Amino acid sequence: QMQLVESGGGLVQAGGSLRLSCAASGRTSSRYAMGWFRQAPGKEREFLTRIIWSLGSTYYADSVKGRFTISRDNAKNTVYLQMNSLKPEDTAVYYCAASPDGSTFNYWGQGTQVTVSS
Repeated sequence: QMQLVESGGGLVQAGGSLRLSCAASGRTSSRYAMGWFRQAPGKEREFLTRIIWSLGSTYYADSVKGRFTISRDNAKNTVYLQMNSLKPEDTAVYYCAASPDGSTFNYWGQGTQVTVSS
């Protein structure tokens, strides 16, 4: 099993920035990629970005491209989501997840709330 713990959420004004962290522990050898998702009230969970752990290659959804950046720290087994130019519509619970193949995410963190005020 792999455990994922997010941190770094909070309240920020529109135009501001936040950095989310997700620390992985346990069976991290099964991790091929890690990603970030979010879910706003009344909406479906939305994929945001993912990083191939060994290569560092990244992919972004159009909704966050150019504003959000995913990165990882191998030594700390931690993935980050730097969020800039935040908008009220970015308000959601943000989740990190791990994937064994880059497309199926089967380990999830508990989520961290991000609220962007206008």
